[in-house]
Amino acid sequence: MMDKRYDAGDLVTLVKNLFHAAGMEIEKCEIIAPLLVEADLIGHTTHGIAQVPAYLKGLENGQMSGKGQPTVVTDRGPVIVWDGNRISGVWLTATAIDLAIERAKKYGIATVSIRRSGHIACLAAFLSRATEEDLMIELASSDPSVESVAPYGGIKAAFTPNPIAVGIPTNDQPLLIDISASITTNGLTNRYHNENKKLPGLWVQDNSGEASDDPGVLFSDPPGTILPIGGKEYGHKGFGLALIIESLTQGLSGFGRADPPEGWGASVYLKITDPRAYCGIQEFKRQTTWLANSCRNNPAAPGFKAVRLPGDNAFRERETALQKGVSVYPGLLDELAPFAAKFQLDMPKSLELQNDF
Repeated sequence: MMDKRYDAGDLVTLVKNLFHAAGMEIEKCEIIAPLLVEADLIGHTTHGIAQVPAYLKGLENGQMSGKGQPTVVTDRGPVIVWDGNRISGVWLTATAIDLAIERAKKYGIATVSIRRSGHIACLAAFLSRATEEDLMIELASSDPSVESVAPYGGIKAAFTPNPIAVGIPTNDQPLLIDISASITTNGLTNRYHNENKKLPGLWVQDNSGEASDDPGVLFSDPPGTILPIGGKEYGHKGFGLALIIESLTQGLSGFGRADPPEGWGASVYLKITDPRAYCGIQEFKRQTTWLANSCRNNPAAPGFKAVRLPGDNAFRERETALQKGVSVYPGLLDELAPFAAKFQLDMPKSLELQNDF
């Protein structure tokens, strides 16, 4: 069966109108909608349009705010701390990046820490905002109200998957790194569980500490946990990365697990670096381009066609989606249909159906 594909602009319009109808300020909708669709364009189907139902419910029950501005806790030029006031994390992060870009061009480097933010969706979708201006970006997120990943050697959840993304300019396409401190994410394990599928590997452990490929162990009583990067043997590496990200996102923002939980959201850390303030952009990109080419030209190991750099697949996926339409993960638009009906909005037609008329 051929996947149904949709025009990216039609999807952006749907998401924007849904959020606006739910009470979000239109200026925020116009920033958030393209970033969520961008996640699907680059293949991150668990953190794009898939987040829209949860965000709409958050707007309805007050867990997420669609109005207002962050409160400035600290502003020392290149160092900024915001209280996000539970506003959409996608909007907060995009706005923080724009501010950090401006400050980094002045100071050479700029950081923004955000506490009490809404969920920020796909980190990779934000990176081009900086790399297109020949700036390096580092972005990390954690949720102090959620625990699903155990520390190495433990069986009780203590962290979230804790994603971190880095965008690195080169003379060609930028390197777009988007990883997490855990082997997998909450969104992907939930999807596999709902579809009654096994995970591709021993990515989780049951409540007794036995490694498993069954996402159902995360829903037992007491629940199992997601394993850190490195799994049962080398999970100290992912554990260490989780501690770093928790410290950057929660420690520097001044709100985290030491405080009473406030519900699903995020603590965020962002850093923009301008290579012009260091060795200069040409020297920076001379080094990063050489590194990228060296990796791409590396002889392929058995089972691999070639070395694929972070971001390569995202660029290919995006180009295909813009040419042929966005392949929306099965069932996602069905989840949005009741919201569209509630607000009397039209659902987009697939490109196949449009071509039939």
